[in-house]
Amino acid sequence: MDTKRSGMLAQRNRTAGLRAAGLVCAVAVAGALITGCGDDKSSGGDGSSSPSASGGGKSAAATASPGGKLTEDQAERKALIPKAKITYDKALSAATGAVSGAKPVSAELKNGTGNKPVWETTVAKTDGTKSMVTVDAVSGKAAKPRTDSDEDADDKKKLADWLKKATVTPQQAAEVATGKKKGTVSSIELDDNDQGKAIWSVDVVTENDWNKTTYDIDATNKKVLRTHVDKD
Repeated sequence: MDTKRSGMLAQRNRTAGLRAAGLVCAVAVAGALITGCGDDKSSGGDGSSSPSASGGGKSAAATASPGGKLTEDQAERKALIPKAKITYDKALSAATGAVSGAKPVSAELKNGTGNKPVWETTVAKTDGTKSMVTVDAVSGKAAKPRTDSDEDADDKKKLADWLKKATVTPQQAAEVATGKKKGTVSSIELDDNDQGKAIWSVDVVTENDWNKTTYDIDATNKKVLRTHVDKD
């Protein structure tokens, strides 16, 4: 009887031991699973590294343009405009003075020979005959006028019509433009728009960002017909 009871006790002890060992294994497995889950989260769940861990976020930032960096056109304006000592209106005055009976048509500030600033101007007589005059943007001296050999009869007629309609002077148009945007006039031109209206197209460059704003101004009443900001 005692032997039987001792056998039963031994069997119970072995069962309890196996249960305890099972619990220890279960706890170990659970811990491994938790650790595994943590690894999955840091790697993106598919074995690959997450953007934050691999530097993927850095590649996106690297493609963004650095703040405050000038575009090529802006850099050209910044290098050119401060060199010019002669304004557009004085350049046009010198150009019309070089061609008897001519009226101003256009003036554009450009880099000349040796990167010296010049005003490339166009003037015309009342019949529409054009002449181009290069004016030194530092001294104000006008070069010898050049006749536009490409101008045909239709071109002359069109320009003569614009000159007749344009009761607004280039100076008045520039005043309207710079009244809207403080800056330097880098170009002004008598033209027509899509509606066939005679206009003065005026470019104003702002020196805080070197952007260019173009104003199309009605050459008969000084009304602003169009505004375009060029940030390139």
